[in-house]
Amino acid sequence: MSFKTLDAEDFVVSADSVQSTAWSTDTPALTTFFTSSVQKNSTSANYFLSVYQADITDPDSAVQFDVAYGNRLGSGSVVFDSAYPSLSPSSTIYGQYRTMILEDENSSFQFGDGSNFFIPEDIWVLSPNRARYKESIFPGTFNLKLQVGSDIVHLTDNSQDVTVQSFMGSSRVYQIVSGSNGRASGTTGYVANSGSYGLLFPELGTILLNPEALKETINLPINSNPGTNQVNPQTLFNSIKLGSEFTMNSQETITSDYIFVRSRNSEFNYSTNPSFISGSTGEVVFDTFINNPQTYITTVGMYNDASELIAVAKLSKPLPKDFTKESLIRVKLDF
Repeated sequence: MSFKTLDAEDFVVSADSVQSTAWSTDTPALTTFFTSSVQKNSTSANYFLSVYQADITDPDSAVQFDVAYGNRLGSGSVVFDSAYPSLSPSSTIYGQYRTMILEDENSSFQFGDGSNFFIPEDIWVLSPNRARYKESIFPGTFNLKLQVGSDIVHLTDNSQDVTVQSFMGSSRVYQIVSGSNGRASGTTGYVANSGSYGLLFPELGTILLNPEALKETINLPINSNPGTNQVNPQTLFNSIKLGSEFTMNSQETITSDYIFVRSRNSEFNYSTNPSFISGSTGEVVFDTFINNPQTYITTVGMYNDASELIAVAKLSKPLPKDFTKESLIRVKLDF
């Protein structure tokens, strides 16, 4: 085993953007949707429903995303305390996302831009599981088919149509429109007098849908009566399940350290392996190894300044080395 000190120019840091499927099925499109009957009958159903790719009795079943309904005035659900008529599960949901995205508890969500925008009292929310979208949702890969009866709408973000990036608060945002693969169908993909179909926040892994636009297009029912628990999360889930198509890819930046280990012609030509040196005399066993030695590089070990082994790189096959050869081994460390 031989050692060599690495220089600063032997290290290079690289960052690469990697895209992968978001769902645990390892396929771009999620086509089957299930919920838990236990959750539907519990109080948490007043807030949200967790959606699985398989029946929860299946050992491979895992939460893919959550469906929630929020109302700025607290309608659509029973209040927590009659002394506070505006505080309910739906107002909590609305307030949670308003604080996170708009960063202003007095603001309201606006769907659309220019002269065609709409500010509803309520919102639908789709929240992919944190493990599904990793660092962010990859714009242009979001496709969602919603269906009510025979009425169908295909939704996507407008990332391929915009040239100037938009933000809400400090979060990057795209409008959700009718279309596919990041491009709107028609001029804008909006609904007349109702704005866009929603908002996509890639880094937050959050999708907001505009109930008014969906009601106009596919007559998706919504009940915002005050003082009673409604089944609005279940309503949106039913539309997603009937549409049977939810596509979304994740994106993350993988940072890599590249370490270039160089063996020059005069280096690493001898070995401390017992088969190379005589244990009794310390001489080279074979005379041919004196003037024309040959070794094989099989492993590169990385040590810190305290001589502690911190990383090991294995070569796919032994690399021959003698005085007539030089080699350059590139070691990649991902983190």
